[in-house]
Amino acid sequence: MIRSMTGFGDAAGEIDGVHYALELRSLNNKYFKAVIRMPEQIAGLEAELESALRKSVHRGSFTMTIKMRMSDANAASRVNDEAILAYLDHLETIKSKIDDNNSVHIDLTQLLALPGVLQPAEDDETIMAKARGVLKDLLKDAIVKMNQMRVVEGESLAADLMKHRTFILERTEQVKQRASVVIEEYHDRLRSRVDQLMARAELSVGEGDLMKEVAVYADRSDISEEITRTIGHLDQLEQIIGRDDAEPVGRTLDFLAQELLREANTIASKSNDATISRAIVEVKSAIDRIKEQVQNVE
Repeated sequence: MIRSMTGFGDAAGEIDGVHYALELRSLNNKYFKAVIRMPEQIAGLEAELESALRKSVHRGSFTMTIKMRMSDANAASRVNDEAILAYLDHLETIKSKIDDNNSVHIDLTQLLALPGVLQPAEDDETIMAKARGVLKDLLKDAIVKMNQMRVVEGESLAADLMKHRTFILERTEQVKQRASVVIEEYHDRLRSRVDQLMARAELSVGEGDLMKEVAVYADRSDISEEITRTIGHLDQLEQIIGRDDAEPVGRTLDFLAQELLREANTIASKSNDATISRAIVEVKSAIDRIKEQVQNVE
């Protein structure tokens, strides 16, 4: 079973009057990369959440977005009495020095904007302690949903990869059959050409000398090993796609695609036959499509 690296999952929950919402998106990447966006009050949980995510996935680019909304009672700020009294004492001292006619008035509402006067109902440590458990549970639920989507898309990828694999195998079998005919055709062409040249010169060439030339050509254009390795790679490709476990196979598939392309290039360089060349062009095109698809396989 192969899984795509593209997916989405979300989860939401509420505890102690605080509503949490978590969204998780994944895209393809050669390595693991996580970007986490969350409120500043709970930013200290970023490392824990990234570690939990890393244990559940293997590679890909992940974006986690966390939103937190408090109820009115929890969101209300607390007035720091000591801070505002300290400001008032200081202002009264200044007022007594510059205001003999009592023309200066102190607006208490303006004092609320001063640093340290308004404080959150709960400090960040308390908020993080409450959020830690619920966010980890929400992350688990979001990962489950994301992986379900990745499996569904992975099934489509597997079907497409198998289609290209079948096409390459068919063309490889055609090349294999054609390769055995090419040597015979070369022998016939060489015999005909030599006979024409020798007839003009009234000379003759022994069959042994002709067979040596054919043998050299056959050895130079032999592609049997490349065909055998290509079929072996295709068999391995089928086995990997048909696996039932959830182990990542994207890197292995990418390696096989590179090996298939290497064998195809070798066959193309060895063969001077137009039919084989056309078949290899089609094979290389199918391999390129496989390489594109496996970039999104985990």
